[in-house]
Amino acid sequence: MAEDTERDVGAEPRRFEIDPHFVTLVTGAAYDRDGPALRRLTKAMHPADLADLVEHLPEEALSRLLALIGQELPTAFLAELEWERREGVLAMLPASYVGRALEELDTDDAAAVAADLDEGKLREALASADEDTRLAVEQGLAAEEDTAGRLMQRELVAAPEYWTVGDAIDHMRSVDAELPDVFFEIYIVDPGFRPIGSTPLSTLIRAPRETPLRDLMRPPQALISAEMDQEEVAFVFRKYNLASAPVVDGAGRLTGVLTVDDIVHVIHEEGEEDLLKLSGVSDASQTDTVATSVRARAPWLSVNLFTGLASATVISFFGASIEKVVALAVLMPIVASVGGNAGTQALAVAVRAIASRDLTSSNALRHIARELMTGFFNGLFMALLLAGAAHVWFQNPMITAAGALAVVLNLTMAGLAGILVPLTLRRLGADPAVSSSVFVTFVTDFTGFLGFLGLATVFLG
Repeated sequence: MAEDTERDVGAEPRRFEIDPHFVTLVTGAAYDRDGPALRRLTKAMHPADLADLVEHLPEEALSRLLALIGQELPTAFLAELEWERREGVLAMLPASYVGRALEELDTDDAAAVAADLDEGKLREALASADEDTRLAVEQGLAAEEDTAGRLMQRELVAAPEYWTVGDAIDHMRSVDAELPDVFFEIYIVDPGFRPIGSTPLSTLIRAPRETPLRDLMRPPQALISAEMDQEEVAFVFRKYNLASAPVVDGAGRLTGVLTVDDIVHVIHEEGEEDLLKLSGVSDASQTDTVATSVRARAPWLSVNLFTGLASATVISFFGASIEKVVALAVLMPIVASVGGNAGTQALAVAVRAIASRDLTSSNALRHIARELMTGFFNGLFMALLLAGAAHVWFQNPMITAAGALAVVLNLTMAGLAGILVPLTLRRLGADPAVSSSVFVTFVTDFTGFLGFLGLATVFLG
């Protein structure tokens, strides 16, 4: 990583992942308390790469690095840290540095950093910051977490509709204008500061100076309320291919702007969260302690245990049949396992479709029918394969027939459960990504054991 920063631009493609050898060099310099070496190694690093480095350092090495050169690091790296690591880093940095960071960061990033400070450290940091920063951070923290109000940045460019292109350009060039570091369009507002349109910068710079902004503006593609959930915001950005969007308060006044870089983080977070929930884990991090990991995973493992006991009860009803024909014990887990995999496939497709708004009440029947038929035809295919293997293995046509029919039944039920369980949970107001997998697994195990053992008992007399 250090070598990459010293190469000539264009010499060769840059490696974007952190170099383990570079982490070892920094760790060694930190343990040796070699400040000059640490400065040299981190001097030209991009804030995102610096954050990546910090997240890979051992705790003791990180503590020494921050003690030696922490106040010299660019404040932008704080905004790039994962929140779990950022909490610990902020606790190691002096309040004066944190206050400077809140001043230098965009208001949305400043609010995100401030949210990870304890109350005492936050008061100290704000006391060392200027009044505008204090106000912006307080407003950001007043918004609900995971909403547009928390994500938005308050720096924006707005202009009245009677301004010309020249007026807008002169305003943006003036020393008094507080512009965001990166922006894509200017917003046209009415006398009540309500957005009535916007003009992309690409359109603005091509137009003659005397052109009125009203002639260039286009209606807002989406007005985001400050209370809108960040997942809904991400859906709006994806649907309308937005690079930025205005945020309005309850009276419709322009209060901030959301940009696509923030939404990329939201999409990553929401996708990661849904993946964890689908596995029965509400939250997870590489920095979690054993106790935290146990608390996160134990609840749904407990539910899974009880559903497993229910499936085992079904098996106990057919104990006599299993004792007579050992082959049943061999094929039984195969039938249940194939059904479980099919249910997981259908569930993953359904949860993704629900999250992306592709699966709604208006087209639910079509999706249910598709999964039902997919499960049925996959069941026929798997039944042929299992029947061939069972016939060669056990030379018993009754057991072969029972296994084949049970696979068809179980995969059909797996397809139905994979889509009906998340739809039902959503209808009940629950998050379908959280607990669907447990119930789908229960359905496929229960159906697999009951179907196979029941059919085998009937066929074998």
